[in-house]
Parts: sequence; C-alpha cells; structure tokens
Amino acid sequence: MTRVAAVDCGTNSIRLLVADCDPFTGELVELDRRMTIVRLGQGVDKTGRLAPEALERTFAACREYAEVVKELGAERLRFVATSASRDAENREEFVQGVLAILGVEPEVISGDQEAEFSFTGATKELTGATHLEKPFLVVDIGGGSTEFVVGEEHVRAARSVDVGCVRMTERHLVVDGAVTDPPTAEQVAAMRADIEAALDLVERTVPLAEARTLVGLAGSVTTVAGIALGLAEYDSAAIHHARVTYEQVREITDRMLTSVHAERAAVPVIHPGRVDVIGAGTLVLLAVMERTGAREVVVSEHDILDGIAWKTAEEVEADEQRS
Repeated sequence: MTRVAAVDCGTNSIRLLVADCDPFTGELVELDRRMTIVRLGQGVDKTGRLAPEALERTFAACREYAEVVKELGAERLRFVATSASRDAENREEFVQGVLAILGVEPEVISGDQEAEFSFTGATKELTGATHLEKPFLVVDIGGGSTEFVVGEEHVRAARSVDVGCVRMTERHLVVDGAVTDPPTAEQVAAMRADIEAALDLVERTVPLAEARTLVGLAGSVTTVAGIALGLAEYDSAAIHHARVTYEQVREITDRMLTSVHAERAAVPVIHPGRVDVIGAGTLVLLAVMERTGAREVVVSEHDILDGIAWKTAEEVEADEQRS
C-alpha cells in the first residue's frame, strides 16, 4: 500500500484526502477526508481575479491540511486546482501561496484532465457492478464548472463547461451585491437557458444519449441525496451510492428555488456554505436528467479527489520500480 495525499481546490471548496492505495488490487483505505468551504472563486466570473479575502481563506485551509499530511506521513502530496484558478489573472499569487505552505505547486489542470480524474474516482468501485448498465455518464457539478464524462472502464469522451453552482448564482441571482431570495421566475429561466446552452455544447462531443447509468458527484449532488434520504445530519456512508429518482430531484429543485435563505439553512444536511448556491446546483442536475432521460442518479462520494489519489499512488509505484 502506498500512502498519498490529494488536495482538490475548486471554486467553492477545498478538500483533502489522505489514503493508503494499492493500484494493483484497487483497494483504497481512507485515513482522513475533509472539506472546507473557501469560495476561492468569489467574484472571478465578474472581475477575472481571485479576491484577497478568498485567497486568505484558501491559504488558511492549506495550513490546516499541511499539519494533517505531516502527521499522517504521506509519501507524496498532489495538489490539483480547477475552475476558478484557471480563469484568474492573478493565479500566480495563488500558486506561490500554496507552494510556500504545502511545498508543492498546484497543478492548474484543464477541464478534460478534471473529467478524467473524476471518472476514475467515481467509477473504480462501480465497474464490476452487474446491476448497473454501461456506459456510465459521470457528471461532476462544481462551483465554477461542470464536467461530463462518458465511458465504460475508461473515458470515451469528456467535456467541461462553465456552469457551476457558484458561477450560475453570481451570474443570474445576484443583484446589487445580494442574492435574490428567493429568485424570480425570470432569473430562474435565464439560469436554465444558460445551462441548456451548455448542454448543447456538451452534446457536440459527448454522447449523452448513449449513457445507461448517470453517476452524480460533488456537493450539490450529495446534498440533494441527503435531502432525499431525509437525513438529520450529513452521513457520507448513507449518501455514497444512494439512488435518487428524477421525481425527487425535481421536487427538491422546486423547493430550493422557491424557499428563502432561512428555510434552506434550516435543512440539516445543507452545509452553511451551500445555502445560497444549492438552488443553482440542483437546477443543473435536474436539467441533465431531463436532457438524458435518466430516471435516477447514482450518487458517489468518491470523485476527483479519489482519482487524484489513485493517479498519485500509481506514479509512486512506477517511480519505485524504475529506481
């Protein structure tokens, strides 16, 4: 087993996984998994820059993660940064800050690379499941972008588009610096049109209609699962591989888009950092299910973070074999 650490820094959150991995048997033993809402992508869609306060929140989380990685003795750490840091003019400030704290440079990966990691992390446990039809469509709804990947054991086609829960909220639901609460019908319609246009782009390269099992990843999807299951608190074990129907997703989306902040905040499985963006996230999921005709979504707690860990462990093993 190879002990590795993986960090996934997205638009809305930064996450850490420390795990023992065996690339030959496919076994992954989780030692520590944590998530911090940092909103690195705050205002990036509008300004093109990472805000100073967003950078400081992110660096504070990195300092916490550095202590965990040191304590658990990971052989190698890999830090992957996604949508927000791809888009920012001042991304070098972000890169140098992470390097100073964690000793590694963040890899600002492309959308296609992001999709590859997500697919590996989400499907490694599912490829032998006889009750699930292939090909899989893995949909990773992030803060700034959403990745779509179709494949069986390996990726066949992938596409990343700029429709994430934070980006859609900031683009369509923020007026004079405040989120409209609840959004108007016109705002929801504009957001939906944006999502549909993105799905049109996806369908040019990714055969969505060929997918037989929809696998949903990331906080918006896992939150929907927690709500559908009626959980009194967030329970990753209950959420992992839960199956949520189209009817449940439609009802939850309607509820999130017609409720006010206090009502959403009172739902125990909604993280405080997602209260204002969950409506946009559920709408993306609903639009995907309607476009593909999926009657249910299989929810995975294992995603890009697990894919990064697997790839890192494989690289450690390869380096040891060469030496």
